[in-house]
Amino acid sequence: MPNAESGLLIPDWPLPAGVAAAITTRLGGVSVSPYEHNNLALHVGDDASLVRLNRKRLWQQLPGVQGIQWLSQVHGTTVIRACGESVVPEADAQFSDTPGLACAILTADCLPVLFCAADGSQVAAAHAGWRGLAAGILLNTLAAFPDPSLVRVYLGPAIGPAAFEVGPEVRQAFAWAPDSCFRSGRGDRLMADIYALARLQLLRAGVGEVAGGGFCTCSDERFYSYRRQSQTGRMASLIWIKS
Repeated sequence: MPNAESGLLIPDWPLPAGVAAAITTRLGGVSVSPYEHNNLALHVGDDASLVRLNRKRLWQQLPGVQGIQWLSQVHGTTVIRACGESVVPEADAQFSDTPGLACAILTADCLPVLFCAADGSQVAAAHAGWRGLAAGILLNTLAAFPDPSLVRVYLGPAIGPAAFEVGPEVRQAFAWAPDSCFRSGRGDRLMADIYALARLQLLRAGVGEVAGGGFCTCSDERFYSYRRQSQTGRMASLIWIKS
């Protein structure tokens, strides 16, 4: 459970010594309606000064972090090396072996995925909506590591299978996936399990350990959800090597 004051959720995920991860919730910030309270995104219409204050408060709560790498996310497949908090690259995933520099991903229903080398030498974070997942954003991120079998992965809070209603084009985009990743909905609609799709893709690519995947941002009001409320804030999922 997140701390009510800080709004931080610490993943239930064994990490090597010197590596840490955290996920924010809507709790603990200063943003006002409809972004209450801990919005961390500058692109959703919130007061930029309040977003920057939320980001500053977040940074102060992260042990061993000297800076946070933010991205301009575009639902693509580009993966970059984290380059420092003064630059905001256009990409949907990033990796780092620099102590003290946290990799951050913003979401509000899309799937945030955290990666860590088993020896703690490198970390990464990826933003996976269904389009990015189908196009290979997670596989591209995994390619930044020398050996997929030595990578640990955590699936952060995303829209759950009981709420993720999609059209037939999504099923077509995942033609390789078994029917168990989808169930029938209304008419030609389907209910998709983005957690199952991501987990299966990663395991097939050689990852030995995939944790997480137990939340639903749409039904759990601790989290922001674009599906629940289109004008809303964004949470951050972060991973870093401690300085």
